[in-house]
Amino acid sequence: MLYLIAQWLEFEGPANLVRYQTFRAGATLITALIIGLLIGPRFINMLRIRQGKGQPIREDGPKTHLAKRGTPTMGGLMILIALLLSMLLWMDLTNPFVWACMAVTVGFGLIGFLDDYDKVRKSHHKGVSGRVRLLAEFAVAGVAAWIVVSQINTNLYVPFVSGFSIPLGPFYYVFAAFVIVGAGNAVNLTDGLDGLATMPVVIAAGTFALICYIVGRVDYSAYLGIPHVPRAGELAIFCAAIMGAGLAFLWFNAPPAAVFMGDTGSLALGGALGAIAVASHHEIVLAIVGGLFVLEAASVIIQVFFFKRTGKRVFRMAPIHHHFEQLGWAESTVVIRFWIVSIVLALLGLATLKLR
Repeated sequence: MLYLIAQWLEFEGPANLVRYQTFRAGATLITALIIGLLIGPRFINMLRIRQGKGQPIREDGPKTHLAKRGTPTMGGLMILIALLLSMLLWMDLTNPFVWACMAVTVGFGLIGFLDDYDKVRKSHHKGVSGRVRLLAEFAVAGVAAWIVVSQINTNLYVPFVSGFSIPLGPFYYVFAAFVIVGAGNAVNLTDGLDGLATMPVVIAAGTFALICYIVGRVDYSAYLGIPHVPRAGELAIFCAAIMGAGLAFLWFNAPPAAVFMGDTGSLALGGALGAIAVASHHEIVLAIVGGLFVLEAASVIIQVFFFKRTGKRVFRMAPIHHHFEQLGWAESTVVIRFWIVSIVLALLGLATLKLR
């Protein structure tokens, strides 16, 4: 909104600052952070009153988690409110990439909300059926992929190799939807410990803020030999909003958590990262930067696959963060070490920009 007002004023005087994506990215981060911190206490209190018993805790999980009974869920709504308000305030709302990523964020957030609501209502950790959830997610991701692909080509660019791409043609729509849905569910599986998913999402968003800014610049992208995507630089501001909202939520989600983000937040944030990666033509780099999410999802797939065929478990418990808990690691130890892994993977992802 402010960008459109500044544009109407022809960026004269102080309005000239709003012209710059770097300024708006910083302003968006601070705005989302302040909104999240301001609404947090009352919002959490409202959730606690309305939900009563809070998020159901699995009986077959680590016994230390039983102490978390009564903690409210759906805290992802706090993230979405802070995220969307800051975006609407600072972003260029004529940019189609903004609306595509916003559609995924809101759509996946709604799907996650319905799942969380079902869990709280039934007082059981099983919510909406997986099949229904996936169908809804692919429907939302398909619409977003259609919007994004109308602005970019259908090539899959390979990191480490300058100028090399794989033309996917119409299959790119399916691939893009798969990336978005996969990212959403991978973050959702990671969200099992206090603060575990939040900080890696913030780290990944910060990494893609830089990537989006670079691919949106003709000079920088040409120098680094990466695909130039006109207008994709605006998504750096989207990433900044994720960072601000995520940090505000982490203030309340830090151990011991006062609130859980639930599927409302994890699906929305993961889907947003997937959509940003598709729009910036850095889908493979997302698998590197978000390698922790990939590991968490892979651990579940491996566990289910081997158990169905052999009756034996590869991990003591999946997702893999629970495996380390069962080995005797304290929850805070698992969380901090996984954060360190996320930072290292983010640096590796950024290294792909220059190694081409």
